[in-house]
Amino acid sequence: MSIATGLINVTVATLWTDAQSPRLIDEESVRNPVQIEAWLERLSPEERKALLDEKRIQSQILYGEIVYILEETGDWAHVVIPNQFSKKNKLGYPGWVPLVHITKIERDDEEEFTDHQIVIVTDKITTLYGENKTGIIPLSYNTVLPLLSEQEDLLEVHTPHGNAFIQKEAATAFDSVDEIPKKNGEGIINEASRFQGLLYLWGGMSAYGYDCSGFSYNIFKASGYLIPRDAKEQAEKGFRVEKEEVLPGDLLFFSYEEGKGALHHVGIYYGDGQMIHSPTPGEKIVIQTIEGTFYEKEWCETRRYWNE
Repeated sequence: MSIATGLINVTVATLWTDAQSPRLIDEESVRNPVQIEAWLERLSPEERKALLDEKRIQSQILYGEIVYILEETGDWAHVVIPNQFSKKNKLGYPGWVPLVHITKIERDDEEEFTDHQIVIVTDKITTLYGENKTGIIPLSYNTVLPLLSEQEDLLEVHTPHGNAFIQKEAATAFDSVDEIPKKNGEGIINEASRFQGLLYLWGGMSAYGYDCSGFSYNIFKASGYLIPRDAKEQAEKGFRVEKEEVLPGDLLFFSYEEGKGALHHVGIYYGDGQMIHSPTPGEKIVIQTIEGTFYEKEWCETRRYWNE
């Protein structure tokens, strides 16, 4: 099978279950440019919940991220995301993306986006600027782009739109992804706390909204750890920790049937018997006491990815 390579060219592309998954109400999420804020503001609580209940969305992909194109059907591409590890496909997380959200590149050019100094967006939302300092598109927290040069107050980056600029105060430069400093548990909690009050989004992987495992994935990615995308697989990696030894920054996992059934949720231990998590459609990222809630009985696994 011939596999093409592409880059996401919108602020955040939604990875749909199939080409028929988007509804009329989702039009702003499948056009280019994506109108992510307008789309989410338009969705009623019931329409947001249906993204989960009807299994319409799989994940999301940030601007400049590499995808491998397995096939094309009409205006859609079946892709995998190599940076989102999944048992669903050994090449990466699979799903469908509108072709207009992808800029194809030659496989040989992939090194320009992988073997390079990088810039990672640390603000929740910032702007990508063109040569004339006019805004091109918004960029989400955790967007990673190759660094070309540093100027007085700007970082020049290589993008699907060509050479462009990010305000230096909105991002941090590193020699490579591997050089992102690995935070300890307290550092992970501090990073997670920035997103208190953000409304849950099923499949969400940007600062416009996270689901439970998307939240843990992104907080750990920003903290120097690349972990699996989904909660079930996150619970199988890292180091197992006994409940009485849990520390801030550990991942807590929850299963139905008082911890004996299917795993359904992940949160980050905050300390003092609390966790920070993105609970469910209609709710916001919150720091919550575990004792006395159904989470206390459903807590089934604890994993540690961080180290001092």
